[in-house]
Amino acid sequence: MGANAFDGTQRSMISMALSSVSLRDLALVQAVAREGSFASAARAMFISTSGLSHQVSKVEQALGVPLFERGGRRVVPTVGGQRLLVYIEAVLGAAEHMEHAARAGDVAFGGELRLGVPSTLGPYLLPHFIEPFPQRFPGARLTISEGKPRGLLRRLHEGELDAVLAPPSTTATGLESSALFFEPYELMLNVAHPMAGQDPIALTDLDAADATLMAESHGNGVSDLGMPGAARPERIQDLSIESLATLVALRGGYTLVPVLAHDRLASIRNVVLATVAGARPGRHIALYWRSATPWRDDLGAFGDLLRGLAGTVAGLAVSGPVVPGQA
Repeated sequence: MGANAFDGTQRSMISMALSSVSLRDLALVQAVAREGSFASAARAMFISTSGLSHQVSKVEQALGVPLFERGGRRVVPTVGGQRLLVYIEAVLGAAEHMEHAARAGDVAFGGELRLGVPSTLGPYLLPHFIEPFPQRFPGARLTISEGKPRGLLRRLHEGELDAVLAPPSTTATGLESSALFFEPYELMLNVAHPMAGQDPIALTDLDAADATLMAESHGNGVSDLGMPGAARPERIQDLSIESLATLVALRGGYTLVPVLAHDRLASIRNVVLATVAGARPGRHIALYWRSATPWRDDLGAFGDLLRGLAGTVAGLAVSGPVVPGQA
């Protein structure tokens, strides 16, 4: 009797200690383990480093064990921390499933698909599937968030989004993906460029030093534009395609733009568009989702919808169908 009473009291004390720990606190602990740094985790979770450290310490006090070894160049979980991180991930996963279950029913995606789309893709792709989406998924609402691919994949990993359209990523742990389509780039040149008016244009006929490319959106696949010599294009922080076009119009030179943006860009003054001769650079677009998502079948149908639409858009090359695999 005494032992049972003690056990009951102990369980009550444990519950009281954990009652001050929120799901957000557990997500912060998970972020530190993922990033290996309090500073990096703080940036990823949009919190101050001191605030994150305080919340992690609160979780450690509630659990009664240190979760991380501090002081080294990289923060690593303790032996006990490694064991408890498995439970933390399970708790966060269960909370996500509970939220989805509350939204669920006979409606696809539980009534809402929170989709992340790169800002260099969204304005040109969305018009093609905004109308077909409710026809294919009646009753489901489509909520769009735009941003940079890395940021969108981080938000997906943390449960803020249900799916993301983005180029292939080798760092998207805990996510799965299905290839959708390949979108080639075309050249945009200042009207004063010596080759403006020619079409097509071989990249090897251009000077890489005259190119302006975006650091993330253009990726590493076009880092040297396939040109000989030591010249490299200027890399700038990502901005909208229209702003990139304005930059070329004002500064000269040329850049690469996605073919889906052709109609919007053709009306911009002081620039001209031209196709790339030979093998065309471009970007592959895939659909990403969390491995533990309860909407796997719905997302598969959404991927099929996007591939079907891509097949009707001039310039796009459909990828797949592909069996989803670890990203």
